Amino acid sequence: MNEYKIFINGDFVDGRGGIGEVINPHDNKPVAKYHIANYEDVDLAVKYAREGFEKWRNTPINKRIRILQNLSKLLSDNLDKIAQIESLNVGKPISSAKGEILAGINVLDFYIGAVNKIMGETIPTLPGLFNYTIREPIGVCALIVPWNYPLMLTLWKLSPALACGNSVIIKPASWTPLSALELAKLCKEAGIPDGVVNVITGPGNTIGSYLVQHEGVDKISFTGETKTGAEIMKLASNTIKRVSLELGGKSANIVFEDANLNDAVNGSVWAIYYNSGQSCEARSRILVHKKIYDKFLSEFVEKTKKIKIGYPLNKDTQMGPLVSKTHLNNVHKYVEEGINQGAKLIYGGKKIEDGELKDGNYYMPTILELNSSENICFKEEIFGPVVVIMQFETEEEAIKLANDSKYGLAGTIWTNDVKRAIRVTNAIRAGSITVNHPLTAIPGLPFGGYKQSGFGRELSLDAIDLFTEKKSVIYKYTEDEVNPWRL
Repeated sequence: MNEYKIFINGDFVDGRGGIGEVINPHDNKPVAKYHIANYEDVDLAVKYAREGFEKWRNTPINKRIRILQNLSKLLSDNLDKIAQIESLNVGKPISSAKGEILAGINVLDFYIGAVNKIMGETIPTLPGLFNYTIREPIGVCALIVPWNYPLMLTLWKLSPALACGNSVIIKPASWTPLSALELAKLCKEAGIPDGVVNVITGPGNTIGSYLVQHEGVDKISFTGETKTGAEIMKLASNTIKRVSLELGGKSANIVFEDANLNDAVNGSVWAIYYNSGQSCEARSRILVHKKIYDKFLSEFVEKTKKIKIGYPLNKDTQMGPLVSKTHLNNVHKYVEEGINQGAKLIYGGKKIEDGELKDGNYYMPTILELNSSENICFKEEIFGPVVVIMQFETEEEAIKLANDSKYGLAGTIWTNDVKRAIRVTNAIRAGSITVNHPLTAIPGLPFGGYKQSGFGRELSLDAIDLFTEKKSVIYKYTEDEVNPWRL
């Protein structure tokens, strides 16, 4: 097995917090070992990140662009290798891993194009004074990344952070540290100065908490569960850090009676079962108009049965295992509790325990029919291949059900009525709404949530605001005496 060390100041060094194992979700066998950081390692990472920040912020813009272009090319050249590592580590189909890494590279390329376009403005002000604003990097940014899209989400955060001139400390999830450490190698090879990119590993409740509270860290960018996001806000408040949070979701998928039924079924299957449902924006609540409910449900079940579940490295696999045994058990508990509360099991609802998949964390794509929005499976984010489906009669009822959630990350509407699409889009409290297609995360377009789904927008130019401070400069250009008190 390969052994991965933590990455500090341009070198891979031993972590002083012990050694962990990375488990393959396909068969629950170890595939690699990794070093775990302790508090002293975090202190070192912060120390060198502060030094690296001064080097990177003062690197000429054109040179910064060339270095990041080198990184983009290295990622493309190593796509197959990194995708295989990602697939083995997370359990995602190899085709999905490649697509997600390519999407991450596209995000990097988008922000490379923004490096020399981070601009200020001039603002008319008092006579004799000239004002201009400039955008400056914040400093040391802690990028805390979840396990469901390890490298892609790292690039979502790393790209604007580096484009704006910050240094970073990446903390990947303990289940999935490998692709972030592979990325560190490529950052070094691309020519990013030592200390600008650092990668430390360790449990969120110890190493993550210590990093968030560290006085040498200026900015936290976190993607993960809402409960952890709330705790990060508390910890970061002690030093008034800049914080952006992309948190949980329980997104609605509304199918009206005039929708293209074939598109709605195909898009709805993908929107919940992609990545085995382990997506914050998964459309896990399907609301269907009463007139087409039976037909939609019948076709949705038939398409769900055709999903190709299997070994992640097989190119034809569409759905792989869940990330861990622990997570699989949690998903199943939700299903059992939902059924206890009155949900009708239409399909799935159990672990796959036969053939070559029996030793892995494979869970059948699951469909639960509900007649109440009070069911736990309607309310809570399950983060697995579990969808609930309900019928509605009026547009107002659909909107009320869609908004009946503490989350507000995404939503999808299926209708051929343009006026209705605009009305419903305006009424749903969520950060991204798609109409007649399921794609939400597109480079250049803002991605983020309302309510307890977090705040701040990634993927778009909005992220420049997240990783810079705005400075106002007020310059007196006249020869008039400066004597405000007329002394």
